[in-house]
Amino acid sequence: MLYLSLSCFLLNALVVLGTELTFELADKEKQCFFEELEKNVKFDIDFQVIAGGNYDVDCFVTDPQNNVLYNERKKQYYSFSHTTAMKGVYKVCFSNEFSTFTHKIVYLDFRHGEEKPLLDSMGASTALTQLESSCVAIHEVLKVVAESQTWYRLREAQDRTKAEHLLERVTLWSMGETALLFTIGVGQVLLLKSFFSDKKGSVVATT
Repeated sequence: MLYLSLSCFLLNALVVLGTELTFELADKEKQCFFEELEKNVKFDIDFQVIAGGNYDVDCFVTDPQNNVLYNERKKQYYSFSHTTAMKGVYKVCFSNEFSTFTHKIVYLDFRHGEEKPLLDSMGASTALTQLESSCVAIHEVLKVVAESQTWYRLREAQDRTKAEHLLERVTLWSMGETALLFTIGVGQVLLLKSFFSDKKGSVVATT
């Protein structure tokens, strides 16, 4: 079992901490990630299997007292949100133990914390200026664009893996058909040659 610690980075203008990573999960293997969180902190988990087998893994999340917060088997993708009830180390595990020979490639996005207002005046009762409102609108649009780009990257990686797997199968099938046609052709030539050899032998014996 491989245990990795979630590394965190600070997003621009946000206090939301998080990490995005893509890792390989071998057959009959389980990987766990740990993160220490304070009480009453919301965290979000998004994962998706982008390559391997039937594109599914087992996933479960536990709190510091090993209470199961989330547990699903053979999921291709999922989004999970939870607000911590206690301070401590929370664990996220992915398991491919049900697979006998297929490796999986899994994408994980782990975020926690609350988003800080883009402008200090947003928390007050005063109205925003037109420039401030435009900045906030652009900020929200950029967040949507970033999420869309992540989704498209995952889809592109998954589709590319499927295409490469299909290409490999088509190539092997073509090689098999070529070998079969060559074998049949050689067999037909030898069969026809044997017919003429038998006739030639019969003519010589008659004369």
